[in-house]
Amino acid sequence: MTYDLIIIGGGPAGTAAAVYAARKRLKTLLLVAEWGGQSIVSEQIYNWIGTTSLSGNELAENFKKHVMANAVGTDSAPGTGSMASTLEVAEGEKVTNVVKNGDVFLVTTEGSKEFNAKTILIASGSGRRKLEAKNADRLEHKGLTYCASCDGPLFADMDVAVIGGGNAAFESASQLLAYCKSVTLINRGDTFRADEITVEKVSKNPKLNIIKNAEILEIKGDKFVEGLVYENSAGGQKELKVSGIFVEIGQIPNTDFVKDLLPLDNIGRIKIDAWSQKTEIPGIWAAGDCTNVLYHQNNIAAGDAVRALEDIYLAIHAR
Repeated sequence: MTYDLIIIGGGPAGTAAAVYAARKRLKTLLLVAEWGGQSIVSEQIYNWIGTTSLSGNELAENFKKHVMANAVGTDSAPGTGSMASTLEVAEGEKVTNVVKNGDVFLVTTEGSKEFNAKTILIASGSGRRKLEAKNADRLEHKGLTYCASCDGPLFADMDVAVIGGGNAAFESASQLLAYCKSVTLINRGDTFRADEITVEKVSKNPKLNIIKNAEILEIKGDKFVEGLVYENSAGGQKELKVSGIFVEIGQIPNTDFVKDLLPLDNIGRIKIDAWSQKTEIPGIWAAGDCTNVLYHQNNIAAGDAVRALEDIYLAIHAR
């Protein structure tokens, strides 16, 4: 069988595209390694539009329910009347390779299963680069977090730290400065990767402290973060008392399976045309955290996927 479209990913981008594909009657296969994307690890999410608060597990379950309500096996998917669904879902399928095979694409999964499609939408997301320090894994989601937008408001009027020196670190610090008592930004090197204008603007806030040339050695705390220990090249080991730690040391895009097919940027993200979500290979679109867009958020990923799906539909039926 050759599908009109294969969607790769079970996060906000992949599931949003799947629902739209079903409603547009595209013969579609959604390949899901895991539902939910990065948010599956979040204890609470406060910025998913339309829902005041929910856990990462709840969000993932909602994604699955919405997709399955529109998938094959549903007698009457929303808005389709008595028409049978055209959306198939394959769970537990991690994609290992995508190649162009004549006029179609061949997608291979970890279990050596193969699927063919006229078009591909890659929504495979990315994973946060984890902080390698003593107790960092034990205190994750207990004061140590990887998302200021998601968890920042929980630390209002508290002293917190941001780990990193890129734009994401300074942007997170800027968000936190709006309601935290103080923010200490700790950078591993002497210079920042962030844009100079961003560094200059955020650094003017009197509540921001900056520590350079510092290696995080240990996260302190029993049941919740109480501080951290860092080693500074100029003054040995020091301890910093904070109630929250926000880690912004980069993301690792889930794009290895297309590294020999698609042009990627210097950190492995898929290069796209932001107007349409097209990649540089005709017939392949990409959306969400696996792409080289400026901002990465659940709501943005879902919107980007819908834009891609609209363009895919036109490419199949109207061009």
